[in-house]
Amino acid sequence: MRRVIIDCDPGHDDAISIILAAYSDRIHIEGITTVAGNVEVEKTTLNALRVCELLGLDVPVARGAEQPLVKTREFAPDIHGDSGLDGPQLPEVPKKTAIEQHAVDFIIEKVLESDGEITLVPTGPLTNIALAIQKEPTIVEKIKEIVLMGGGTFGNWTPTAEFNIYVDAEAAEIVFNCGVPVTMFGLDVTHQAITTPAILDRINSIETGVSEFVRDLLVYFTKTYKEVFGFEGAPIHDACTIAYLIDESIFEFEKVRVDIETKGEYTYGTTCVDRLHVTGREPNVKFAHSLDFEKFWVLLLSALK
Repeated sequence: MRRVIIDCDPGHDDAISIILAAYSDRIHIEGITTVAGNVEVEKTTLNALRVCELLGLDVPVARGAEQPLVKTREFAPDIHGDSGLDGPQLPEVPKKTAIEQHAVDFIIEKVLESDGEITLVPTGPLTNIALAIQKEPTIVEKIKEIVLMGGGTFGNWTPTAEFNIYVDAEAAEIVFNCGVPVTMFGLDVTHQAITTPAILDRINSIETGVSEFVRDLLVYFTKTYKEVFGFEGAPIHDACTIAYLIDESIFEFEKVRVDIETKGEYTYGTTCVDRLHVTGREPNVKFAHSLDFEKFWVLLLSALK
């Protein structure tokens, strides 16, 4: 069983990753921390609480960073709607509340208390993780792995930069170079985890409260991905991280060097993925480049059942 802290900015695909983790007997969620990303941190925290309440998931939720380390905040309402979880009906004010402890302090405390068993799973901008490393550098010796969604060899927010990395590239630079084993799920692989019409039909046939919630999420998410990017289905980016922790055989990887561009006028936020090993620099990332589509969806559909 993997002990994880999910650091997220829910977000449709973040919500699905929480669901996948909650219904797996191979994952123990130590807590959920939130960060500004898809929407403001007030909204991402509210959304995390809503999802936990829907699932009956009794884990601490800690609110985190309101803004990136350096740059101005940016959000993604065109993709996730004004609430960050537009589409399904959710309680406006959940009974569950966030803990008083800041997400950064929660991460530090949990990691230091553990015996090197905590895996951090950031599926939004990396601000909280970078702040925790800066505030208490000794945690890097006790983090088992950082399994993140972000980056790729191409972009979706700029021509070369993926949203999560672009929102706080300075934080990403700290995390990618901190010395903890990093496993990266970028657009190269997450764009293979597409919600096709046939997959939506399979979700519709399950008929549970959670499956109906996910169906409504994906109907909305598919609509916005069609309008904004011209995709015929929504990619379930963030759930790839949890799927890997449950069944690594779903994915194929290679060890590569990844550096983060923080100074380029047109390339800020780019993950420079050295797949051809032209730099001669030591690999620092386990880079996911392909997945088994059917195995991925069987895992997710099993959770919904």
